[in-house]
Amino acid sequence: MSDIRFRWLAVIGLVAGAVGWLVNWWATRNGLPAPALHLSSLITVLAITGVTLIFGRRVLAWRNGSRKKALDPMLALRTLILAQACAYAGALSLGWHAGIFVDQLSLIGVRSAPGPLWGSLALMAGGIVMIVVGLVVESFCRLPPGDDDAWPVPKGRDEGEYA
Repeated sequence: MSDIRFRWLAVIGLVAGAVGWLVNWWATRNGLPAPALHLSSLITVLAITGVTLIFGRRVLAWRNGSRKKALDPMLALRTLILAQACAYAGALSLGWHAGIFVDQLSLIGVRSAPGPLWGSLALMAGGIVMIVVGLVVESFCRLPPGDDDAWPVPKGRDEGEYA
């Protein structure tokens, strides 16, 4: 499995930002509300990042020597996939709400309530948290080089691969 690509995170964030700005521009000019998630979606962000961290801690504990019980390889793989999905979803959310935030800044003089502005900022912070947690848990899943107690390394693969 390959590492998270920082370029892809940036591309996802920039494209989502451009689309978010464009959709928000169109919606506000046509009398529609800002297409931002509700603040209650931060509860979902916390739940996703919490579950990712819990599974990541299990893999980290095994990696750091707590090997009384064998680590299920499927759990390690699912944890890695969850961490990467968390980072990519965070980049998408960060970009989308950054685009909305930029367009809402131009409307601050004509709007009496800056609600969409603060909501976008909060959801941008949630996206950053998702990216950070995804990157951290991905690093938990990486086996250290020279780990003799881990699974055998197949031919053609370098040590330091994922658990």
